[in-house]
Amino acid sequence: MELKNIRLADLFKSAAENLAPQLSIWRRHLHSHPELSYEEYETMKYVSGELDKMGVSHTSGVANTGIVATIESNDPTSRLMALRADLDALPIQELNDVPYASCNPGVMHACGHDVHTTSLLGAAHILSTTKDQWKGTVRLIFQPGEEQLPGGASLMVAEGVLKNPTPSHILGSHVFPELPAGHVGMRPGTYMASADEIHLTIVGKGGHAALPENQSNPLIVASEIILALEKLIHERPDPSIKTVLAFGFIEGLGATNVIPNQVHLKGTFRSLNETWRYEVHKKMKSIVEEICKKRGASADLKIPVGYPSVYNDPDLTARMKSSAIAFLGKEKVHDLPVRMTAEDFSFYAREIPGCFYRIGTSSPTSDLGHRGLHTPHFDVDEDALKLGAGLMAYAAATT
Repeated sequence: MELKNIRLADLFKSAAENLAPQLSIWRRHLHSHPELSYEEYETMKYVSGELDKMGVSHTSGVANTGIVATIESNDPTSRLMALRADLDALPIQELNDVPYASCNPGVMHACGHDVHTTSLLGAAHILSTTKDQWKGTVRLIFQPGEEQLPGGASLMVAEGVLKNPTPSHILGSHVFPELPAGHVGMRPGTYMASADEIHLTIVGKGGHAALPENQSNPLIVASEIILALEKLIHERPDPSIKTVLAFGFIEGLGATNVIPNQVHLKGTFRSLNETWRYEVHKKMKSIVEEICKKRGASADLKIPVGYPSVYNDPDLTARMKSSAIAFLGKEKVHDLPVRMTAEDFSFYAREIPGCFYRIGTSSPTSDLGHRGLHTPHFDVDEDALKLGAGLMAYAAATT
């Protein structure tokens, strides 16, 4: 490993350590003031103000509530790469009893986007104060709406954030309670699943429950459809293609003696194979039509196309892994399995080589940070902030 990179790693680690109090201030402010997808107006203003303090040139209001910033080294033309963070929170009521708990009822940073934004702010600070130590230009993307279709990343791409000129590659990170703070993980190739929504309304013929001969019970039709779709996935031609089909919502507003006229279902379909993904869309529509016809019912099936699967460019991921090892040591860098969760970072990685990696957020000495994502008790060990900012800055300079 080049001596220059070792020295740069030490410099950036020291910078992140010195920045730790400010990282905590940023993260706690963001955590206390969460905003839902595409409503991140105050978050945008706060991030913009902090970038102003650093003297980092940026444009606010991209895709309405996003920010694009630029940091140039003393040798700005030799290379251009991009870093990304997301700004939005989730519709969850926080139950943590901490001084920095959410001030906005029913809204919470339960997926760690406060950490992601803090990491990118920290990387911006480190990069902007070490311009003579690295080469090129770094584009910083603070995007809205990762948690909600169509995905803020798709809107930012449509706004041209990857053009004029096009970065050579892009990096993004995500909190990971399954690793302790100070550790990082990644995986080359297909890493995360595509995610499509399923919205199904079945219209039958309801009436008195004691007179089934006069009805087409949409609840029975819904049950048969769910079982048929479950069989479709279970008996798929290639079992090695990881696939998830799940319904989390079913509503039929009848009663013990009342059969409703219609039933509403909502679900998710996820896959790690894009070809199989769209084949299943067609098969689901065929199954729904066939069962409804047999049962004397009709259906309105909508499958909004969501995020593509996340593909980590193998060469870039290998470089990212080397940078992480230089920054942390080999024992703190982990190879990760595929995940059936989804991320709109995939929209960037479809346009240019991308690497989406995970930073550990659980405490090695307490139960802090061990509660799962998207839960009302989610929190992180703030030691993770130093890694989040320091490694992102170092990777920007070395990948």
